[in-house]
Amino acid sequence: MTDSTKKHKRRIRYSGTHPRKFSEKYKELDPEKYPDEVEKVKQRGQTPAGMHLPVCAGEICDILRLKPGMSGIDCTLGYGGHSIKMLQRITPGGILIGIDVDSAELTRTDNRIRTLGYDESVFITRQMNFSQINDCLNIKPGGFDFILADLGVSSMQLDTPDRGFSYKNYAPLDLRLNNSEGATAAQLLSQIEEDSLTNLMVENADEPYAELLGRTIRSRSEECRTTTGLASVITDSLQSEGLTQKECKQSIQRVFQALRIEVNKEFEALDQLLHSIPDCLKSCGRVAILSFHSGEDRRVKKSFKALAEQGIYSECVRRPIRPSFQEQYDNPRSSSAKLRWAVKR
Repeated sequence: MTDSTKKHKRRIRYSGTHPRKFSEKYKELDPEKYPDEVEKVKQRGQTPAGMHLPVCAGEICDILRLKPGMSGIDCTLGYGGHSIKMLQRITPGGILIGIDVDSAELTRTDNRIRTLGYDESVFITRQMNFSQINDCLNIKPGGFDFILADLGVSSMQLDTPDRGFSYKNYAPLDLRLNNSEGATAAQLLSQIEEDSLTNLMVENADEPYAELLGRTIRSRSEECRTTTGLASVITDSLQSEGLTQKECKQSIQRVFQALRIEVNKEFEALDQLLHSIPDCLKSCGRVAILSFHSGEDRRVKKSFKALAEQGIYSECVRRPIRPSFQEQYDNPRSSSAKLRWAVKR
C-alpha cells in the first residue's frame, strides 16, 4: 500500500469535553507533538499524563554547586527531569550516571535524553537499585562530585493504570517498581499476619487506623487482589466507623504507600544508600536527597546528623528546604517534598 492510499487512522474518541482515561490522553502522552496542550495541563496545576515534573530542580542544582567538568550520579533517574537540568550545568566535560530499578521507564528516559545530544561519553544509564550505588565506582573509581536521590514515586508509575500504583484505576494490586522481581502487594496481603500488617502501616505511613484496617484487610484479603478492591475494603471499614470520604481517601493513600514501601524494601534500600554515599563521594563532594514522607525524611536526617558527628560530613542542612509556594501551586505533587543536603569532608 502506497502512502497515498494508506487508510486514515482516526484519533481516539472519548465521551465529554476532556479525556479521562489514561489511554485517551493522546496529546499529553505525546509532548513533543503537542507542546501547547501539555503547557495547558501544567497551567491548570496538573501533571501531564506519562510525565513527571522534577521537584526543586533549581534548588538542587544550586545546592550541588554544579559546573562544567563535574561528575555525578542521579540515583533515581525516572523521567529524567533532574538529570537533564544537571547535564546542562556540567557540560562540557562532565559525566552523569543515571540509575533506576524500573526497566521500562529507564529505557524510555534513556532514549529521550539521547535525542537531546547526550551520548555515552556524557550520560550513562544502569538498571539497578540505588542500594548498589557502590557499583558506580567501577565506572569512575576516584568517586563523584555530587549525588542526587529523589525518593518520590514518579508520576508515570502512579498514572499508568496497569502498573497498579493508584487506587483510582482498576488493576492487579502489584506496586513493584521492578515488576520482574519479588512478590506483589496482593501476594503479600494473602500471606502476612494481622499484627505484621498493622505494624507496617504504622511504620511505613503513620496510619492512625492501622489496627482496624489490619484486621479488616486480613479478613477480606481475597477482595484485595486489585487496586480498587483494596480501596473498597478500606472505605467500607472506615465509613462504618463514621469517617468522611476525605478521611477514607487519605487512609487509602497511606495504605498504598505502606504496601509499596514493604513490597520494594524501600527503607532497607535507603539505609544502604545512606551508608554507601560517603564512599562514592570525593572530598568536598555534595549529596542532595529529596524525600516525600516522614519515614524517609527521618532516616535521611538521622544519617546526615550521625555522619556529621563522626566527622565524615563537614556540613549538613539543619532544616529541610521546601518547594516554593509557586512550585506547590504549579505542581501539587511537590507539596510534601523535603530536600536535605550534606558535604563530605
